[in-house]
Amino acid sequence: MSAEYATFSLAPAMRAGDGAGTGSPQVHREFMDFVVDGRPLLLQLADLDAVSPLAADVPPAVLGAQVRSLLLETEPPLAQGRYVVYGCPECEDLACGAVTAVIERSGDAVVWRDFAWQTGPVPDLVLNGYHGIGPFRFRAEEYRAALERLLSDEPPRRRVLLIGARAAVLGRLAAALRLIGIGADITDGVTDVTGEELRAYGAVVFGRAVTEAERAATRAAFTRARAHPVYVTGLAPITPLLVAQVEQALDRTPLAQRRLTYLSASPDEARLAVGATCRVRLTAYRLDRLRRVHAQEILDAVLDPGPHRIPLDERALRADAFLVARTTGGVITTAVVR
Repeated sequence: MSAEYATFSLAPAMRAGDGAGTGSPQVHREFMDFVVDGRPLLLQLADLDAVSPLAADVPPAVLGAQVRSLLLETEPPLAQGRYVVYGCPECEDLACGAVTAVIERSGDAVVWRDFAWQTGPVPDLVLNGYHGIGPFRFRAEEYRAALERLLSDEPPRRRVLLIGARAAVLGRLAAALRLIGIGADITDGVTDVTGEELRAYGAVVFGRAVTEAERAATRAAFTRARAHPVYVTGLAPITPLLVAQVEQALDRTPLAQRRLTYLSASPDEARLAVGATCRVRLTAYRLDRLRRVHAQEILDAVLDPGPHRIPLDERALRADAFLVARTTGGVITTAVVR
């Protein structure tokens, strides 16, 4: 093992939810990812659908227990000194599969080694080991400071406030958000809402019928409450599109560490930038003259890092049209610009 030290830090990350597919909905999860030498460790594991144990939606006591475990203050949860580094986003069952590693103290360093995909009591390092990853040697003080800081930081606010005139549209959106684990409330104004309540929201979604004066009054109320949510203007009354907009707004992952970093579209071409190899699903939504919603899958493929140009059928994207790109680690939306 090299005597050189790797840097260790934490960064916000997201596993995008999806309630539009068949079967059970995919739950929206926010967590802190491990950043090794400036690069998120999860991005080094290809298109893995998993989250770290440092989830944002667990009680403080549970998060504290996970931090103490990674600080080696408690016994290893698995045999042979192994710890779960990334696990199933839907449950904590090891049978679903998890990335585990041996974590141990070595002098003035904390070492992560022998990464493996594990589904039982003991992993097979020959068949299921991540041979190109690690071992990593972290300075113990830097390692401890990064993890302990997590306990004092303010947790992300995952509730969303929906403001608009079309109750049916907002009702469908709220139900879809709750289905994937995002709390949502509906109102026609915030005049009588207390500051404590306003500070619980991480995003505010304005329907297209909300006037600029009403939006300004809402922003002013949040400012007075010392709250700073992300403000989102709904692109169209299309529930999957609005859900994607909300998830994109709640994503605190630094742009340079995202799998999807850019999306734009004209009627004949979409331009997409990918930060790490991942499976991408690109879906087009449009409203026809009778305001009916039409959806069309444009792409479902594994893309390499870098820019991509994806041809579109202009005839299929006539009238108001929008694109949603999804991968396991994020979602991004855009209007088709004519």
